[in-house]
Amino acid sequence: MKTVIHWFRRDLRVSDNVALSEAARRAERVVPVFIFEDAFHSGPDVGAARLAFLLQSVEALRKNLRELGHELLVRCGKSEALLPALCREVGAQAVFANKRYEPYTQRRDERITGTLLSAGFGFELFKDAVIWEEVEVLTQQGKPYTVFTPYSKAWKSKTIPAPRPRLERITEKGPVLKSDALPASTDEVGHPLKQTIPPGGERAALELLRKFMAGPVYEYGGNRNFPAIDGTSRLSPHLRAGTIGIRTILTELKKARSRATPSQQPSCDVFLNELIWREFYLQVLHNFPHVIKGAFRPEYDRLQWSDNPEHFAAWCEGRTGYPIVDAAMRCLNATGTMHNRLRMIVAMFLTKDLLIHWQRGERYFMKQLVDGDMAANNGGWQWSAGTGTDAAPYFRIFNPVSQGEKFDPEGIFVRRWVPELADFPEDIIQQPWENPFLLGRSIYPSRIVLHEEQRVKCLAMFKVVK
Repeated sequence: MKTVIHWFRRDLRVSDNVALSEAARRAERVVPVFIFEDAFHSGPDVGAARLAFLLQSVEALRKNLRELGHELLVRCGKSEALLPALCREVGAQAVFANKRYEPYTQRRDERITGTLLSAGFGFELFKDAVIWEEVEVLTQQGKPYTVFTPYSKAWKSKTIPAPRPRLERITEKGPVLKSDALPASTDEVGHPLKQTIPPGGERAALELLRKFMAGPVYEYGGNRNFPAIDGTSRLSPHLRAGTIGIRTILTELKKARSRATPSQQPSCDVFLNELIWREFYLQVLHNFPHVIKGAFRPEYDRLQWSDNPEHFAAWCEGRTGYPIVDAAMRCLNATGTMHNRLRMIVAMFLTKDLLIHWQRGERYFMKQLVDGDMAANNGGWQWSAGTGTDAAPYFRIFNPVSQGEKFDPEGIFVRRWVPELADFPEDIIQQPWENPFLLGRSIYPSRIVLHEEQRVKCLAMFKVVK
C-alpha cells in the first residue's frame, strides 16, 4: 500500500507497537493519527487522572514522532465520521490500529469496519496490548479458564513473542496537515484535575522499567505488599495508556531473571504472575461479559447489600476510623494511585465491613485511578467482594487492623496520609481507639462500624444466597 493511517489509541508509543510496525512495513508512507473523541474522553464516567495522563502521553508521543520525522495528526470528533474523511484527505488505502478489548470499544470497531469498507478503505486490527488474547489460552476441553492458577500455567507454556522494532526515522516529510488542538487541561472537558499524577509518556515508562529491573524486581515478592516501601514497578498507568509494550516488559524481565541469584528468581516469577493476572481478567471480561453488569457467579446478584450513604461517603473520603483504610483512600484521592495490597484492603472493607455493593466501589475507583482499566478493576473488585472467579471467595474477610499491623507495622504509610495520628505510638496506630485519651485529643474520627460485628453479618448475608 502507498499510504496507511496508524490510528493511535491505547498504544501511545513508537517502539514495540504492532500495528505501527505493520504499517511501516507494508506501506510507503505512514500517517500517525490520534482522535480525541468526546464520547470516550469526556463522558460522565471518565476520570480526570486518567484523562490528564492520556493528554500528557499524547504530547510526549507527538514529540517522539517529530524526532523521527513524523507529525502526529490530531482530530477532535467522532472516529466513525472522521476516519473515512481522513483517508480521503491523506490518500490512505487503509487504517491500522491495535485492538481494544472493552466491549463498548469492540462494538465501535465493528461499526468503523463497516463504515470504512463501504467507503472503499481497509481497517486492520492487531494484537498488541496482550501476549495472548481472549480465546488463545483455553482448557483441554476448549473452554475459557475461570481459575487463575491453571490459566497461568497454560499461559507460561507458550512461546512469548519478541518486541517489535522502533519506528524508523524518515527524512522525506509528507505534506503538512493541520491538526486540531487538544484540550489544554481536563477542566476544558468538565473534569477538573484535583490529583497530582505521575508523568506520562513512553520515555517515563522506559525509565521506570529500567529502574525496576535494575534492583527492585529482585525484592518484589516480599516488598510488593508494603505500601511504605517503593517496591513495585509503577508501570500500571503506562500499560493502561500503552506508553510501554508488554513484550518489552517481558523481555527485560527475562533478562533480569537470568542475572538473578536462586533466591531472587522467585520475586521475578511473582512479578510475571501479576502481568498474567492482567490478561486473565481480560479474557474473563470477553468470555463472561455479564461481569460488566453483575457478579461472575450469578447467584451473588441476589445479595442484599447495604445502601448507607453516610458509610459510602466516609469510605470515599477516608474517614472510616480505620487508619489503613483511610490512609489508602486519601492517597487515592490525592494522587490517583493506590498500592495493590491497599486496593484489596479497602475493597474488602467496603464490601465485607460496610456491606456496600462492590459496583459502587468499582465505579469510584474508575473515576479516581490513573491506571483505571475496566477488566482489571472489575476482576479485582469481584475477587475482593467474593463474587468473582476465586475458588473459595466469600469467607475470605480481611481484618483491617491486622492488615495494617502486618503491612504497615511502623505506621509509616498511615502517618503520611493521616497526620491526625502522627504522634500515636506504633503499637496502637492501626487501632487508635485502644487509647481513648489520645483519640479524644485527636480530630481523627471514631470507627463507623465494628469489624467483629460486621464480619458475622457478612457471612450470614452470603450464606443466605449459598
